[in-house]
Amino acid sequence: MTDKTPHTPIERIGIDESGKGDYFGPLVIAAVFVDATTQNELTLMNVRDSKKISDGRILEMAPDIRMLCPHSIIAIGPQRYNELYAKIRNLNRLLAWGHAKALETLLGKVSCGRAIADQFGDERLILNALQEKGRTIVLEQRNKAESDLAVAAASILARAEFLIRLKRLSGEIGTTLPKGASPAVELAGRMIVKKHGEEQLGSVAKLHFKTTEAVLGKID
Repeated sequence: MTDKTPHTPIERIGIDESGKGDYFGPLVIAAVFVDATTQNELTLMNVRDSKKISDGRILEMAPDIRMLCPHSIIAIGPQRYNELYAKIRNLNRLLAWGHAKALETLLGKVSCGRAIADQFGDERLILNALQEKGRTIVLEQRNKAESDLAVAAASILARAEFLIRLKRLSGEIGTTLPKGASPAVELAGRMIVKKHGEEQLGSVAKLHFKTTEAVLGKID
């Protein structure tokens, strides 16, 4: 009996972001193109969702993924992020803008009609942003999209870039910038304000987080 199920092409772009829930550091969006050959190689490398991999291993795997797969990485540093958020006033719209930018950049290098991303908002936000730039693609948004190999590879590239840039920002400001939005993050924020003044907070942090109120409200 012949299988008449429509065949979904293996070629696809996976997109994922890192830094969305981190007070300090950039927002990074990565897009990775995967075909049959690179899919096998990524499987052999045991590529999976970056949340299931240690930071050290992420930093080891990322250069291999960058070498194997056509990709694009969009990093929005805290200062630029705060400017964009002040204009857009909506995190999902800001994410859509970043996803569209990463896709647009990668579609300049490869021809692909399909992309997979995590479910975070109205997919039309991304598609409209792409159409404004003359690009069209079938976008599939999924819950737990990181289970797809292309999205998992993108999650590793995005997290590696986030970690590298967070470390660089820590060196520039002279204070270790913790990940996430914990009490340790608030403490680091208060240290920065004490050392450098309130105006420097926006050079390392995403100011619309509630953490900002906690940081500024607890300055002696």
